[in-house]
Amino acid sequence: MSLMKKFFGAAAALAVSASAAMAEPAIIFDLGGKFDKSFNEMAYTGAERWAKETGKKYRELELQSEAQREQALRRLAEAGASPIVVVGFAYASTLEQVAPDYPDTKFAIIDMVVDQPNVRSVVFTEHEGSYLVGLLAGKATKTGTVGFVGGMDIPLIRRFACGYVQGVKAARPDAKVIQNMTGTTPSAWNDPVKGAELAKAQIAQGADVIYHAAGGTGVGVLQAAADAGVLGIGVDANQNHLHPGHVLTSMMKRVDNAVYAAFKDADDGEFETGLKVMDLAAGGVDWAYDDNNAALITPEMKAAVEEAKAKIIAGEIKVHDYMADSTCPVN
Repeated sequence: MSLMKKFFGAAAALAVSASAAMAEPAIIFDLGGKFDKSFNEMAYTGAERWAKETGKKYRELELQSEAQREQALRRLAEAGASPIVVVGFAYASTLEQVAPDYPDTKFAIIDMVVDQPNVRSVVFTEHEGSYLVGLLAGKATKTGTVGFVGGMDIPLIRRFACGYVQGVKAARPDAKVIQNMTGTTPSAWNDPVKGAELAKAQIAQGADVIYHAAGGTGVGVLQAAADAGVLGIGVDANQNHLHPGHVLTSMMKRVDNAVYAAFKDADDGEFETGLKVMDLAAGGVDWAYDDNNAALITPEMKAAVEEAKAKIIAGEIKVHDYMADSTCPVN
C-alpha cells in the first residue's frame, strides 16, 4: 500500500470515528404532536431532561401523516443520528424494514417489540398502573358507576381497560364500568371533541369517575368531567394539574424515563438493545399524588393503593394482562 493510500485510509477512518462521536440522538413523535399533554409530551420531557443535564442537542421530528413514518426514520438515519427513538407502537412495521438497512445506527421503540439486533424495545406494564387508579376510582365513586375512554381500539389500550376494571372491582365488586373507544384509526389519539362527547354520554349514564387512555383526546375527557363536576383520571403524564380538584389521579407511564435512558445510555457508550420492561417495580408505571389531588385522596385510599402496589410488586396480586390473554376475566 502506498503512503498516499495509507494517508487517505487513515483520514477516512478518522472521519468515520469523528462522525460517530458527533452523532446526535433523535426522537420522532407519534401523531398528536409533542405537546399532547400526555404520551408524546412525556417523551419530549425525557429528551429535554437529557439535553438540560448534558448541554447537548438532539434532533426531533413530528409527523403530519402515517405516510411519513418511513421517510422520517430514513432521513434521520441518513443524517447520522443515533440513537433514534420512535414513540409509539405504530412505528413497529416500519422499523422492522428500516433498521436492517442501518446496522450501525441504534434505535429504540416505545410500546412495541421489534426483534432486530440494533433495536431496543421498551414496553410498560400499563395494566398494573391501571389497576391502581381503578382501585382509587372504585373507592371514590358515589354512584357505583365509573367510565373508561380509550383512544384507538387496539390490544394495548384494552390492556389499560382490563387492568382498570380489575382494580375498580377489587374496591367495589358491584361497580359498573362503562367502556368506550374513540375510534379505529390513528386520528383517535387527537380528537378532544369526541373525547368530551364520550365522557358526557358516560356521565349521563351515571359515571362519576372517568379514566382515559386516549392521548390528546383525553384532554376533552378531563374537561368534560370537570365541567360536569365529576372526577377524571389522567394518563401517561401527571395530568392532575389540568383541573385541580377534579382529577382524582393520573396513571403515570414513564415514557420520559425511557427516552432519557436511551439518550443517556448511548451518550455513556452503554446502549443495550433487546427487550426492556418498565413495570411497577422498576418505576415504569405508577399513580400520581400531589397538591392538586391531595384533597381527593383520603388516608384510607392512599393506604389501600400503596398496599396494592406493594402486593403487585411482590406477586401477591396478579393483574390480568390483556396482551397475553385477550379474555378479560373481570369485564
